[in-house]
This record gives sequence, structure tokens and C-alpha cells, in this order.
Amino acid sequence: MIPSQMLKGTLEGCILAIISRRETYGYEIAQTLGSFGFGKIAEGTIYPLLLRLERSGFVSTDYRASELGPKRKYYKLTQAGSEELELFTASYRELEKAVNAALRGKSNEE
Repeated sequence: MIPSQMLKGTLEGCILAIISRRETYGYEIAQTLGSFGFGKIAEGTIYPLLLRLERSGFVSTDYRASELGPKRKYYKLTQAGSEELELFTASYRELEKAVNAALRGKSNEE
């Protein structure tokens, strides 16, 4: 299981990546994260992040009918969201490179 402190800074970027592939809703996002190895992510974690992404203009939303109950709120990436995802990806790759170097005990300059 991944410690929650490690997850905190990466979930937004991962959620943007999931939404970039297709329009989706909160429960499906949580299931997708689980299938990627994140474990069970609580709704109390997912929905505040989605709200923040919406307020930041990174995703747009609309409600659609569901065959299984009430309408679902679907999330779609905006242009600003695509740009934010690109920034996240670049930053994450830099972090990944630095962490791997630290774990190996060799600087990236060697």
C-alpha cells in the first residue's frame, strides 16, 4: 500500500491523466486508480480533488443520466487541464529521476 503522504502530491496529476483519456465520473476514476495499483482511494479523497480541478478550470463537468440510478457528474479535460497535465508530467519525470538517483546512490551527473 502506498502511504497517503506520498499519494498527496501525485493524485491530481494522475486524475488529470485518467480524464485526458476519456470523459469519466468520480467512481470510475477511483476504480481506475485502484486498477493501476493505488489501492482503494476513498471518495473523501477523490471528490475534493475533482472539485479543486473544476474550480481551477482544469476540468469541465456535465451531468448525464445513468442506467443504475441518479445522474452522474462527468469530467472532461479543458485546454488548461491539458497544459497542467503536461507540467505535471514534466515535473514528475524530474522527481522520478532524482529519486532513482538517490536510491542508487549516484548523482545524475555521474
